Amino acid sequence: MAGICYISLPLSLPFASTKKTPLGLLSNEAFLFIRLSFSRSVQMGSEGAGLSRYPQGGKMDLEKVNDDKELDKWLPITANQNGKWWYSTFHNVTAMVGAGVLSLPYAMAQLGWGPGVVVLVLSWIITLYTLWQMVEMHEMVPGKRFNRYHELGQYAFGEKLGLYIVVPQQLVVEVGVNIVYMVTGGKSLKKFHDTVCPNCKDIRLTYFIFIFASCHFVLSQLPNFNSISGVSLAAAVMSLSYSTIAWGASVQKGKQANVEYGLKASTASGTIFNVLNALGDVAFAYAGHNVVLEIQATIPSTPEKPSKKPMWKGVIFAYIVVAVCYFPVALIGYWAFGNGVADNILISLEKPRWLIAMANMFVFIHVVGSYQIYAMPVFDMIETVLVKKLHFRPSFVLRLVSRSIYVAFTCFVAITFPFFGGLLGFFGGFAFAPTTYFLPCIMWLAIYKPRRFSLSWFTNWICIVLGVLLMVLSPIGGLREIIISAKNYKFYS
Repeated sequence: MAGICYISLPLSLPFASTKKTPLGLLSNEAFLFIRLSFSRSVQMGSEGAGLSRYPQGGKMDLEKVNDDKELDKWLPITANQNGKWWYSTFHNVTAMVGAGVLSLPYAMAQLGWGPGVVVLVLSWIITLYTLWQMVEMHEMVPGKRFNRYHELGQYAFGEKLGLYIVVPQQLVVEVGVNIVYMVTGGKSLKKFHDTVCPNCKDIRLTYFIFIFASCHFVLSQLPNFNSISGVSLAAAVMSLSYSTIAWGASVQKGKQANVEYGLKASTASGTIFNVLNALGDVAFAYAGHNVVLEIQATIPSTPEKPSKKPMWKGVIFAYIVVAVCYFPVALIGYWAFGNGVADNILISLEKPRWLIAMANMFVFIHVVGSYQIYAMPVFDMIETVLVKKLHFRPSFVLRLVSRSIYVAFTCFVAITFPFFGGLLGFFGGFAFAPTTYFLPCIMWLAIYKPRRFSLSWFTNWICIVLGVLLMVLSPIGGLREIIISAKNYKFYS
């Protein structure tokens, strides 16, 4: 029996006998033993049915189970599981469409027409495929939901190895995105101010980043994913709005005089570095997988109506919105400005002034929502460690202090290193490529073990190879861009 573990308990269990025992004759302790053993086997799969997760002894086990359930009701990821399928749509749009879309024309300028279009389309297809894998694996084990990315990693690679593989990468992604969005929010607000009031006294970027951070000292106190659904909806609408403004204003502006479509760099080494940085920009633009399991955790699930159906429906609508946002901005922006386009398309679009000001305000509102989407899993990790490992009591004060410290940390890093273009390339390649492009494929191969040389086997290995190349190469270009920007940068200017 796969779900049975033989341990010493103060009761007599007739498992060794071939004689069948009616269930009605089993004691409560026997039922507890069976339940815990089966639960462990479901959670750990082929790793065995040990009871190491809980202390031995019936009463203590029940208390531990009850404590875990109570903690799940408090933690932000599992506190509310009444989400609708359209929550999945705008949460995924908010997570994916963000600062990255504004850099796509710049990425096209570094890649050129042919390679640029191929990279955009391939990324859209590959990331949709790996997102489908994540949705399918959320409930692959009957009666068990992998509500967090690292829980799926632990099932695929083992309790400890899964944590070591997934958690560092997920934290780099989510904390990195929050830092980049701090910079993006501050720059967009500064651009709005300078556009609306060109004759006003110049204000440091640092102060605008502080203003952006101040919003999150308040919003970060919203307890869980579903409580930020209104913020996420507004952010999703804003992303569609400023993307439309970006490509619409580019059409209105038309093809610029003396526009050039050759590669941006004049030297071979410069071209290589630019291509690598562009790959990081594209990887950043298509990243949303780091929060997909956490988003699916908010949707109710039963054996008859598993959460993957409404989740996948929401994902399809989200990816349609992604395509509507990304492809027109990238292609039309590059068509209008060629390789002279700025790393943020809104900088190249100077007129009409009121429209550019509106677009920058839309960007500001959107990244407010995006920051919260990526911060929520981090809050979940922090609060889990504080309660389970450091034995703090779950409370409003604990949440207020821990989340405020995190917001202050991301604000400090953002005002210290606000290199927008380079940050996109560096974090896009170093962090997003593994968790978005190939880690889901590795988990799929480890868990489902498709037949060698089958279509599934080939597809996953192609994604893995492309993802690893992206992870290794693209941070080089981003790091170079950061170094170039840092030469003339004065801290806290």
